[in-house]
Amino acid sequence: MSRPVPAVQLRVPTDEDAPAWHRVFDDPDVMEFHGGSSAELSVYEELTARQRRHDAERGFCLWTMLDERGEVIGFTGAQPWPHEDFGPVGEIEIGWRLARSAWGKGYATAAARTTLERVRAAGVERVVAMVDARNERSIAVTRRLGMELAGRFTTPASQQEGYCFSLRL
Repeated sequence: MSRPVPAVQLRVPTDEDAPAWHRVFDDPDVMEFHGGSSAELSVYEELTARQRRHDAERGFCLWTMLDERGEVIGFTGAQPWPHEDFGPVGEIEIGWRLARSAWGKGYATAAARTTLERVRAAGVERVVAMVDARNERSIAVTRRLGMELAGRFTTPASQQEGYCFSLRL
């Protein structure tokens, strides 16, 4: 028996979302596969501003994710792969990062499915997801989305193995 799909809202990040992202990601468990600790607030201020530009230019971005109560629980969405020195340069990457309290409730999969619909509507024909090889929860989301393993990589900064999953839309 499958569980019900949680109600999740996605919105273009606002200025107020930078401190909210900083707060929900200030958790070593959440950041385990993203450098281990939350970045400075200024990083999230720049990231939310960049996402607003992506949405205006492309029709998609990393959206702020809200739960049933309207509380910020993280982000999900798509953006151009942000690195020039490794990985799927030139591809559109989908991704998600959730507050620890939101794990295991289906939010990431539900929001990622909405992301796939939106990027398909924007004319994107293929997406990738770059996932740390140790991140079983995110790998499970890629499987639920029907993504296939397209390659392996080593992250230059952490020297960790990762997987590149892809999906034709």
